[in-house]
Amino acid sequence: MSTKPHRHLDLAVVGNCEVSALIDSQGRVVWMCLPRPDGDPVFSALLTRDLGSSAHGVFAVDLADLAHTEQCYVHNSAIVETTLHDAHGGAIRITDFCPRYRASGRMFRPMMLVRIITPVAGRPLVQLKLKPSARYGVPAKHNGSGSHHLRYSAERVDYRLTTDASITAITDDRPLVLDGPLTFILGPDETVAETPSVLGTRLLEETRGYWHDWVRTLAVPFEWQEAVIRAAITLKLCTFEDSGAVLAALTTSIPESANSGRNWDYRYCWLRDAYFVVQALNRLGATRTMEGYLHYIDHLVARAKGAELRPLYRITGDEELTERSIDSLEGFLGMGPVRIGNEAATQTQHDVYGSVILAATQLFFDHRLVRPGDTALYAQLESLGTRAVAAYEKPDAGPWEFRGTENVHTFSAAISWGGCDRLARIGRRLGLTESAERWQASADQMRERILKRAWSERRGAFTSALDGDSLDASILLLPEIGIVAATDPRFKSTVEAIGRDLRDGDLLFRYRHKDDFGLPKAAFTVCAFWYVNALAALGRRDEAREHFCALLARRNPLGLLSEDIDPVTGSLWGNFPQTYSLVGIINSALRLSQSWEDAL
Repeated sequence: MSTKPHRHLDLAVVGNCEVSALIDSQGRVVWMCLPRPDGDPVFSALLTRDLGSSAHGVFAVDLADLAHTEQCYVHNSAIVETTLHDAHGGAIRITDFCPRYRASGRMFRPMMLVRIITPVAGRPLVQLKLKPSARYGVPAKHNGSGSHHLRYSAERVDYRLTTDASITAITDDRPLVLDGPLTFILGPDETVAETPSVLGTRLLEETRGYWHDWVRTLAVPFEWQEAVIRAAITLKLCTFEDSGAVLAALTTSIPESANSGRNWDYRYCWLRDAYFVVQALNRLGATRTMEGYLHYIDHLVARAKGAELRPLYRITGDEELTERSIDSLEGFLGMGPVRIGNEAATQTQHDVYGSVILAATQLFFDHRLVRPGDTALYAQLESLGTRAVAAYEKPDAGPWEFRGTENVHTFSAAISWGGCDRLARIGRRLGLTESAERWQASADQMRERILKRAWSERRGAFTSALDGDSLDASILLLPEIGIVAATDPRFKSTVEAIGRDLRDGDLLFRYRHKDDFGLPKAAFTVCAFWYVNALAALGRRDEAREHFCALLARRNPLGLLSEDIDPVTGSLWGNFPQTYSLVGIINSALRLSQSWEDAL
């Protein structure tokens, strides 16, 4: 069979906000962590040199004499279908999903992956390859089997595969003719009362119904609906509903560019990134994610007891994120190292305080929400505002998390200003005039100092650091934060400077200067969407639309994006799917689309 590598991250994502899995174009499960997305990968073949020869870490259905494949999502859902065709006219369809459904007034999202394999044409010959891993790449321990199940252990969980397929065909790697549907239910190590086929079919219909209902609640733009819906569903899949955390991505250690060593673990919750995710979903009317996230940060703030907040936390809210490299996995295409944990958790990033306040602001203004913000929450946010005021002119690692240098980053200072500005607005909303005036005075003073020190006459632009000289794509967000108007001539000049220095076709680099690993070689995907939005804000709407359509063409065949794009080859790099990048799709589409009223 073909062993085409996953060179361009042509992967589909399935999940249910409890667990998730990545499926490649041949229907192989190449990444899945249990018991949650930051856990032990029971399928880890994504981080190997050659997926086709991987001895373990994969759940594949190998079709003899494979000729070509097709893959798509079931309309408006997180259910993916992969069709494999052999050279003799035979074909099979693999349907993958993680169950998510409502029953008895509750939401169910079990730790479960369901695979249904159906013959489509001919008498296809298949080989079932179930080779789970544990402890990041080591073959999983087989804990025994029954007439319809196999049991395994991962680092912190026991699980089983229940199926109506031949158990010996799986354990002995014996080919079989697929003459009827087969169902595989990978989940907790518990007895499944129903037959796999009946249970799988029922869960499929209930899961399809859930996603169709959820999509119907979205306030999508008239144009680019498919792209926005797919981005929104995928953002939802990057949340851990048990705690309310928002993950930056579902993977670890996919390099930002080939052999760059920029391999990081993104399976955690960055407070800054999460703000942009909940903001994008709120714009679509999906407010529950924000409510869950605010529950998450409420616990973080309460546990901090006035101490500094970290830039990121585990999805359970734990602080322990010690970074270490492991040698049991080779790395994506053999490009190690593979890292777990993230040292950025120990960095100083002053934007965290403003990011939390910005995320919480909607609670005080949105009448749709069941539990609106109150004076108790406001007092908690004020403590963060106090830290923002104290830190905004102090050096930090910045939004790009430099490991070797610190500066007084303009973005961090602007987000800190944004927190104080929103505290003034919330105070007025609550009728707390004295507090509102105090925060407004702080915000006014901060704004004056930030804009004065960030402006470079020589560059004709706002720079990456106060009193600095380098350009940085994050400065494109200043009007969105609200610290400067898009109509300000200084912002227009900044956009033009960034376009000259950081743009490469329709892509944009974060910066061009050397960092801890030298000069960056890949463009950071979301920066290009920031540039699109800046063009639109300057009235260059046609140009913005042209750039946006070019960016949409960069998505993989399933409509997803990773963190980085190689401007030379067009290959996707970096952790996947990247929530920042998907936020870019939603925000740009909402900004640029014709209105429904004008279009119809």
